[in-house]
Amino acid sequence: MEIFTLFILAVFVNNFVVVQFLGICPFLGVSKDTSSAFGMGVAVTVVMVLATLVTYPLYTFVMVPLGFDFMEIIFFIFVIAALVQMLEQVLKKFIPALYNSLGIYLPLITTNCAVLGVAELVIGDVTSLGIASMNLGYALLYALFSGIGFIVAIVLMSGLREKIDRYTDMPKCLKGFPISMVIASFMAMAFYVFTLI
Repeated sequence: MEIFTLFILAVFVNNFVVVQFLGICPFLGVSKDTSSAFGMGVAVTVVMVLATLVTYPLYTFVMVPLGFDFMEIIFFIFVIAALVQMLEQVLKKFIPALYNSLGIYLPLITTNCAVLGVAELVIGDVTSLGIASMNLGYALLYALFSGIGFIVAIVLMSGLREKIDRYTDMPKCLKGFPISMVIASFMAMAFYVFTLI
């Protein structure tokens, strides 16, 4: 039951994009095309899980015992940057079409606040997550579920943007970024309903 609760909390209630407003840059920038949006969502999810896999033990077993826990953000950013660089090279070599479609947004995963947010959240106060105590297994599950929430949000956004572009005659003043913000606002209200349950 704790895993199901963790899933609902990560994907819907505490969605990093539309509830906590972290990771907005790729959410708005890559959501013009569904396939690119899905690729970005998978890339962010992979980085979230790998970052948690590295940062949770690093913090718990190295930084806290040595008294360096106050430098967690700096260490975590270095870890995330290294992971994104590795992911970028893998995509460039094995999936060049996805690498080209993500463009500048792929390196921006390094500064994606959602990735850092997951790494920080799993080492902090986890009482709001509905689990008794955090361990590496729960931390990885939360990172995975948060990534799934990111995928859900960005794919929904891209699908809505594609439908609006295809089937509506949008006034020039609303095309592009303005209508994206309107869609994101409605999505945020829809996801907010899960916090009331």
